Amino acid sequence: MDKSAAKNEHKQAKHPMGVYRITNTRNDKSYIGCGTDLPAKINRHIAELKFGSHRNRELQEEWNLFGKSSFHFEVLDELHHKEDSETTAIEELQVLKEMWMRKLEKEGYSVVSL
Repeated sequence: MDKSAAKNEHKQAKHPMGVYRITNTRNDKSYIGCGTDLPAKINRHIAELKFGSHRNRELQEEWNLFGKSSFHFEVLDELHHKEDSETTAIEELQVLKEMWMRKLEKEGYSVVSL
């Protein structure tokens, strides 16, 4: 398989999409995000944090202070692909993310949106 065929295959694949959380285990602060390709999204966060270029300054500062071992990455909820949905996956993910943020805040977590 050539490089362009592999790229096309990757684009057409249905990747897991949903809501994820990055938790600072030192202070229980939760950073909540969502995406249409969860593994890629989480890997991007890890790479940006590792190289000191994360767009969320607060998260980057905590990463620099406490180190990788103080953070936990997890998928909170997955959204299943629908062919005939009236709303887009992005809109549904945003609603799901907001629901999770409210739930975690009620449980006493400090929550930041990514």
